[in-house]
Amino acid sequence: MKLLLDTHAYLWWLADDERLGTPWREAIASPTATVFVSAVSIWEIAIKAALGRLELGDSDVTAEIAHNGFQELPISAAHASQAGGLPRVHDDPFDRMLVAQAQLEGLTLVSADKRLSGYSVLLLDW
Repeated sequence: MKLLLDTHAYLWWLADDERLGTPWREAIASPTATVFVSAVSIWEIAIKAALGRLELGDSDVTAEIAHNGFQELPISAAHASQAGGLPRVHDDPFDRMLVAQAQLEGLTLVSADKRLSGYSVLLLDW
């Protein structure tokens, strides 16, 4: 299975947060899973940290991608075009980019945001 972590799912994984339920943890940790973290998530984290809305401590969220055996997913022009053309189900540009990337790359999105179910995107149920 190829998974794309929503920003909160990535942060919950890094913090070993209990909000990341057991089925999600098992799917992410599965040896058959390929797990992606989008550049848009790192961008979102950096913005929230700069605004004081997120405390990272000494954590290097970029280095943690490889450290956890995940793959970095860059943003392409095709992703940008897809995100811009999505219906206005969700106004968060970061989430819209994640949906576009999941759609174009054939990834299952790991997110607790129920609003994303309004898009034609595979979501990991839990």
